[in-house]
Amino acid sequence: MEKIRLGDACEILNGFAFKSENYVDSGIRVIRIANVQKGYIEDNTPAFYPLGSVGLDKYMLEEGDLLISLTGNVGRVAILEKEFLPAALNQRVACLRLKTSRLTKGYLFHILNGNLFEQQCIQSSKGVAQKNMSTEWLKNYEIPLYSKEKQDIITKILDKTYNVISCRQQEIQKFDDLIKARFVEMFGDIKINEYGWKKCTFKDVSTKITDGEHGTVPRVDEGEGYLYFMARNITKEGEIDLSETSFVPPEIHEKIYKRCNPEKDDLLLVCVGATIGKCTLVSEIMGEFSMARSVALIKPNKEMVTSNFLINLLRSEAIENDIDHCSHAAAQAGLYTNMINSLEAFVPPMDLQIEFDTFCKQVDKSKLKE
Repeated sequence: MEKIRLGDACEILNGFAFKSENYVDSGIRVIRIANVQKGYIEDNTPAFYPLGSVGLDKYMLEEGDLLISLTGNVGRVAILEKEFLPAALNQRVACLRLKTSRLTKGYLFHILNGNLFEQQCIQSSKGVAQKNMSTEWLKNYEIPLYSKEKQDIITKILDKTYNVISCRQQEIQKFDDLIKARFVEMFGDIKINEYGWKKCTFKDVSTKITDGEHGTVPRVDEGEGYLYFMARNITKEGEIDLSETSFVPPEIHEKIYKRCNPEKDDLLLVCVGATIGKCTLVSEIMGEFSMARSVALIKPNKEMVTSNFLINLLRSEAIENDIDHCSHAAAQAGLYTNMINSLEAFVPPMDLQIEFDTFCKQVDKSKLKE
């Protein structure tokens, strides 16, 4: 089968090191790594540079450009839509523009948006604390070169598949929104004492709050050690993502596990990196594992709070705002255990929490049925 190098098929552009202190309220949108998600552009917290900025011509993006993340969660691919223009390319994001008529843009997007390409990007990347992918590797990456007719057929099939997946994701999001709405309906503003409930800190309602290993640890192959859970393993939706995993030797795991012993329905909270504040519950599928400094462990005091109440409290707007304030107020951006301990809210009685917990479990069952 004939193949073609990405460097021969596309012009591959690197981004500019934009300075955050020069950001303004509107102007040229800066497309950063956090914007490039798998299959789409996320722009909840846009950043802008002044219109008319000098020297940005070669970094300006065009409608339909393919963008690839080069650092952190490497290998994520998205297409830039017209609604995001004018836009410029930030550093550590690559832009691919077709320079041959032998490939169609739709076919190229689906090939690069596949799990195989993403995993190969991860394997090619260097760095322990944070992955970094080289554009030179990208230029030499080969993709199958079918006839234009076959590319169109493949694109139509994958478009339909992608649409089905997108619809399913939207349905799941509606279920998650339903839980958030029920939380507000039952508990109101957890920062205002509407019902005479007791004000508690997270330290009050937890039996343990700690973060993972601070030092550099050696890694081993899967099957030779224990999962080393990191911030990248929690998605922006609060799901567990084990597509990119690291493992530590048993003796290192034993040392970490003495301090951090995550169990089912404990909470895991991202405390370092671009997704500070994202959280999830420990699942049985994870088995016994160790944690990196980028993740904090919160063990609920089950006599005071349920896991479902506490994680939805963390996801509430009020607590998210507190976390954002804490993490940016620190000399070095991050959410430290003393900050987590001091987060506070008015906590409802256990019978209401159990009622909410039952509702959450019913919604989770509905997700599986759909």
